[in-house]
Amino acid sequence: MCYVYILLCSDGSLYTGWTNDIERRFRTHSEGKASKYTRARLPVKLVYLEETENKIDAQKREWAIKKFSRKQKLELIESKSSKTDLNSTSLIK
Repeated sequence: MCYVYILLCSDGSLYTGWTNDIERRFRTHSEGKASKYTRARLPVKLVYLEETENKIDAQKREWAIKKFSRKQKLELIESKSSKTDLNSTSLIK
């Protein structure tokens, strides 16, 4: 199982990525060790999470989301958050 995720950064920007271990990846982002982009924009909050069957599907979905406008990303986040409460996961502090 792989995951595509969107983080809300402290400056209000959105970061999209993929991983096969969401808890580890979120932790490394939060510690400032995952990417230069998020390191400079801590703290980050997980606002979108989508499961995929495999790495290829995750990478394709990540690329598609990265091409979205900010408005489209916010709509995606809103549509998913109405179905799933991310705040109930152990990842959100």
